[in-house]
Formats: sequence, structure tokens, C-alpha cells
Amino acid sequence: MSDPVALTLPVEGMSCASCVGRVERVLAALPGARDVAVNLATNRASLVLGGGARPSDAAAALADAGYPVPETQSLLALEGLSCASCVDRVERALAAVPGVTGASVNLAAGRAVVRHPEGVVAMADLVAAVEAAGYAARSVDGAQPVDPAARQDAEGRALRRDLIAAALLSAPVVILDMGGHVLPGLHGGVVTALIQAVLATVILAGPGRRFFLKGIPGLLRGRPDMNALVALGAGAAYLYSLVSTLAPGLLPAGAAHLYFEASVLIVTLILLGRTLEARAKGRTGQAIARLMDLAPKTARVVRDGAEAEVPLADLRVGDVVRVRPGERVAADGVVASGTSHVDESMITGEPAPVRKAPGDRMVGGTLNGRGSLDLRVDAVGGATVLAQIAAMVERAQGGKLPIQALVDRVTGRFVPAVIGIAATTFLAWLLLAPAPALGTALVNAVAVLIIACPCAMGLATPTAIMVGTGRAASRGVLFRDGAALQRLRDVRVVALDKTGTLTEGQPRVTDLAPADGVAADEVLALAAGLETRSEHPLAGAVVAAARERGLRVPEPDSFEAVDGFGISGRVAGRAVALGAPRYLDRLGVVLDPALADRAERLAGAGRSPVHLVLDGRHAAVLALADPVKTGAREAVAVLKARGLTVAMVTGDDPRAAACVAERLGIDHVAAGVLPGGKVEAVQRFRAAHGPVAFVGDGINDAPALAEADVGLAIGTGTDIAVDSADVVLMSGSLDSLVEALALSRAVMANIRQNLFWAFAYNAALIPVAAGVLVPFGGPALSPILAAGAMAFSSVFVLGNALRLRRAGGRPTPAEAAALTPRTV
Repeated sequence: MSDPVALTLPVEGMSCASCVGRVERVLAALPGARDVAVNLATNRASLVLGGGARPSDAAAALADAGYPVPETQSLLALEGLSCASCVDRVERALAAVPGVTGASVNLAAGRAVVRHPEGVVAMADLVAAVEAAGYAARSVDGAQPVDPAARQDAEGRALRRDLIAAALLSAPVVILDMGGHVLPGLHGGVVTALIQAVLATVILAGPGRRFFLKGIPGLLRGRPDMNALVALGAGAAYLYSLVSTLAPGLLPAGAAHLYFEASVLIVTLILLGRTLEARAKGRTGQAIARLMDLAPKTARVVRDGAEAEVPLADLRVGDVVRVRPGERVAADGVVASGTSHVDESMITGEPAPVRKAPGDRMVGGTLNGRGSLDLRVDAVGGATVLAQIAAMVERAQGGKLPIQALVDRVTGRFVPAVIGIAATTFLAWLLLAPAPALGTALVNAVAVLIIACPCAMGLATPTAIMVGTGRAASRGVLFRDGAALQRLRDVRVVALDKTGTLTEGQPRVTDLAPADGVAADEVLALAAGLETRSEHPLAGAVVAAARERGLRVPEPDSFEAVDGFGISGRVAGRAVALGAPRYLDRLGVVLDPALADRAERLAGAGRSPVHLVLDGRHAAVLALADPVKTGAREAVAVLKARGLTVAMVTGDDPRAAACVAERLGIDHVAAGVLPGGKVEAVQRFRAAHGPVAFVGDGINDAPALAEADVGLAIGTGTDIAVDSADVVLMSGSLDSLVEALALSRAVMANIRQNLFWAFAYNAALIPVAAGVLVPFGGPALSPILAAGAMAFSSVFVLGNALRLRRAGGRPTPAEAAALTPRTV
């Protein structure tokens, strides 16, 4: 009987005392359960399990009762993965741990993401499962993403060391073997054979040991991987040569050949390929390394008027940090004093420095300009924007695309199939080739084993995701998961919210038309004075317009707001009123025909006119508008040039929305809709045109972001919108939307290229390695050439993925031609 296990589980769905009672009864019914306690305030249940019941049994019982344990993720760093079959084996081992609901392994990143109910699966059990499968694993704290560069560095150094040793030791073997063809007497010498045997033994037991230590146990367990193929190939050539050297009488007459050079060159060339892979894989993961390197290692804290330099880890919320000119900001916070311009391109992708003054937010890792700033810290460690971005990038890089499911199914059966093909090749040549056929059969079987290593298949997708998401992060585009890359490529409609997405989200006074004999500055100052008491969203725009002109804004003596009509009061001894035409009717003020006509024309242009009354006279019309974002029209034009349907979804007045849509070249508009109506609009667009990407920034956009096939949130918007989205556009510019779509298409194209190469390579060369073409006068493939070709295939896939580091959203010449010089 297992030892009792104390559990504390979070529980969802409890709302009252009866829920608590039901949860307690469900848990108490488990075999051997005792000390059951459920806390409604914390939504947690605690108990001790014995009698053979497992934590996963408790989670399953709660889920069946309608009170599920929320799912969480555990992140593991893995060592020893070398091919797609390793990925399959580790995933199956992790999935077999009781309580695990899913496991995803990324070969390129050396990471495993394991999904399971919170509190149900112990990290020690996950590590033990990986180790039982023949690999090493350790826990990674998800709140502090670990840069894989250090691990890749260590792996690369070990591979380079083994490669150099193998190359130096292989050279005499190759020289002696080739010398035998020049000097026939040397080729058959016992001393020469013994020297080759000794050197080959040292190579296989030293630099080549890794293949046997990992490959043979997997083979014995019935789960062969790439290491097993190499071990079988190099080992067979070595053992055959050893028998030919020490006991040639055991072999048929004329069959005692030496293949030591094949065994050592197989190991050397595959080590070369892995060394190049490690170097390239390290470059694919540089995005996280560059992100984390942006944070300084120390911070200059101001305490009691004195500066003290402390390690970043010692920084606490509430500390005041001094940021000197040219330094990077240590942590997130608010400017307490000083002014400067800060380069935030590492967050937003926008190159223009942003002015910072007291009260403005700062992000750790950004670069300060020439001014000096004091920053009050409000987030440190894993809570900073930089750490959260790095965590999001790593989660996306560790994810799997739907297309990967096909690769997993193929590679899961690939290595056993290759061993079967190699065995068939050996038997076919042994039975059909002229005597002595043993050596020829062995060479062709070894060539099949080596050529078919599925490294390229396993690297095809994850490397492209890693480079693509890293490139996107550097351009201010954050993918929450890798699958969003594939879904974004497939969208046919881009639906955009208006306010804050297509427009600045900050209304401004665009026009001021006073009546004859009325001074514009006077009426603007009086209107601003009255608006200082108003809570209407447009009030701040009027006050800001007066202050931008340098006008003194007087305090109102009285103030009254009439919902749906306007505001009125006394300012500087004058009677002032602001509102719609119906408010003027209510006040008994006659509309000035010229001002009324001007107001109609402004409304037709998509602006919001406000009428001003001064001492009972219709004195002026102010027009307010939310300006279209710079580059929005160009971004819409590029999207349309790429064959996408562009739509606008907004809760604003249909006339104003139609005006903005016309200026931007948007043909499809859903205006005057509530948040639920935005969801319906997304559904209509999907039914009419296909998959929809919705772009928004506000709380009211969250339902539509969740409904869309891909939700893209403007990073400058609300947290709720960002949390509802699959992709976060850190800058407010729509250029980043174009970047996201372009990168999605580039990544998916790259993956298709990689998969085609990987599958085509194996499909074409396995028959050649088996010697199928030899009876027809075609070539055979030696094990040495097979090892070189296999290494090249993996390096080719990695090199192709690295091209994505230059991918971007710049318009093509055809798209640029579609843009007109006019700007909005």
C-alpha cells in the first residue's frame, strides 16, 4: 500500500455552502480519503489520500461532479533529444503519468510543456518519467523563463570537443585505408588492420559513446530512435571489421573486408552535423536571449537621498531607481521626477523615442535618452513586461502547430520502419548478390540506417516557429501560442474596431467656427472653462485645445449638465451653454443659419459638431473628431492588396463610421453595434468570406476577440482585450498587423519547404541507399556519403528556418504600387 499523500487542490464552480458539501462528499468517497476540508473563500480543497487512490482520481471525481480542478502547465528542460522519434517517446512517457492531460515536446528548444490539473501531478513524477524513457529533465520555473542559450552553449562545446577528437583519430584510419589502395601490400597487413581496430575502438568508445548509450537501451526497449540507427550502422561496420581482423576464418571465403573507416567516418560526420545543428539551434533561440539581455544586471536605487547600486534581484516594489542618460531602465514603474525621451522599440517595434515626464509609465529594458529620470518601481522579476514578453515568446516557441500532428504520426513509426527496411536490404543482398555477398549486404544495410535518420523531420516545424516568433517579438508582435501562426495564415477577413484601433482613441477639436463679431479664442476659453466640470469624453478635448493655444481657462461660477442635451453655466460672468441643436431648442435659442449649415457639413465629414451659446446667442460651432492613425489607410491598402477582405466593426454612429471607412478604403462596415453585435458581425463575416481575424483594443472588443478565429489585441489597449487575444500588437500602429500577417505566411511557407525537403530527402535516398538502382546500372550510396547527406539535410532545414530572421511586413512592389501618395 502506498504512503498517504496530502493534497491541496484549487476547485472551480463552487458558489455556496451546498457546493462545499457536495465537493466534500465527492472527495470523502475516494478510497482511503481522510481529513477532507473545503474552503469556499479560497476555492481550495485539502485532503489526505491513502488506500491506493491517486491525486488524478481526486481530480477526475471533482470533474465528474461538475467542480473541475483548473488546468495548469509544467515546463521541463530536456537533454538528450536528437530526433523526432525522441520527441514522440518523451511525449508518450509524459502522457502516461497519471493526471497528465497532454504533453508537447519541442525538439529545437529542448522543452516539454505538460498540461495537467493544478496540484495533481508532481514535478518529480514528470522528471522520473522522462528519465525512465532514457533522457534527462529538470523543472523550469514558468514565471522566470530560462534562456536556452546556456544549455545550447554547453551542448555545442561538448559536441565540438567530441568532433575534434573523432576527426583527429579518424584521420589515420582513413589514411591507412586509402593508402592500402595505393600500396596493395599495406591494405592487407595485420599490423595496419590492428591499428585501425584500436583507433576505431577508441572513437566509438569515446566521441561515439553517446550514440550507443542512448541508442542501444531504446532498441532493447523496442523504442528505437536516431541514436539507435547510428549505433546499429556504425556498430555493425565496426564488428564486421573486427571479426575480419581477429577471426577471419569465421567469415565466408573472400568476405573478410575492413570497414573501420566507414564506422569512424559515420560517427565523425554525424557529430559534425550535430555540431552545426547545435550552432544553428542556438541562433534560433536568440530571441529570448536578446530580450533578457536588455535588462541591466544592477539598478541605482535612491535611499535617504543617496544612491546605492544593487543587483537587479534585490530590487523591490516601491524603490526609487535613478536612470542616467544612455542607461537602460531597470524595472517597470512610474516616473517620479525628471524628463527624457526613451527608446521603447524593444517593446513596440516603433523607432521614435517617446517623451517621458512625471506620472508616465516606464518599461524595464527600454533605453533612456539624454535626460535623467527617477523611477518608482511597481513591478519586478517575473511581473515585468519584459519577463512576461519573454515567457509569452517561449510558450509560443514551445507550442505545436496543427500541421505537426501529421509529422508526429509519421515519425512515430518511421524509425522501426527504417530498421525493417535495413533488415530487408541486408537479406535481399545476401540472398541475391553474387558471392561473397556478406560485405555488400552489410554496406547497403548500414547506408539505409544512416541515411534515414529523421532529424530533419523533427526540426522542420519547431525551428521555424522559434525563429518566426522571435522575429515577431523583435517587431512588437507577440504570439500567445504557435498555433496562432497557422490560423492567422488562413484568415480571409480582417475585421477592425474603429476607436483606438483605426483611430487614435483621443478626440480632438478639429474646427472652430465663430459667428460674425465673435472672437474664436474667447469662445474657446469660455467653452473650456465650462467643460472643466464635465465628465463627458469630449470635454477633455475642448480643454486641451484651449491650453494648446495658450489660453487661460477660467473656473466656472456655476455648472449644470442635462443628460442627452448638453451643459450650461456661468463662466467669467458670461452665460455659456454647449450642446446639440435640441439643447438650443430647449433653451429657446435660435440657430444661426450659417453656423447650422457649417455644422451639417462637418457632420457629413464624420466629425461631431457641438453648438456654443453665449449670453443667449448662438455664437459658435466646435467640431471634434478622433483622428485616423497615421499609416492606417496604407495598412488597409496593403491588406487588400494581399487578397484579404477588410471590414470595420464599431459601436459608433453609422454616418461617422461610413465617413472613416471611406477615407480608409474599407468596403464592409458594421456600425452602431453593441459588444454582442460585434460577435454577430464576426460570425456574419466568417459565413460570407471565411476565417476572421479581429483587431481591437477595448473592453467591449473582448467578446469579438474571443469569437474570431484569430484575435489580435492592440497592446496599448485594455488588459481584458489583451488577455482575450491570440496575438498582441505591442505598438498602436497597424503596421504591426501587416507584420503579423506577413510573418504568419512566411513561417508557414518555411515549414512547408522544410517538411517537403525532409520527406522528399528520405523518400528519394532510402531506395538509393538500399541499392535498388544498382541492378539497373545506377549508383549505390556508401555509408560515409549517407552520413554526410543525413547531416546536410538537418543543417539545410535549420538554415532555411534561419532565413525567417529577415522576414517582415514590407509591402511588395505590387502592393506599394497600390498605395496612393495621399495620407490621412
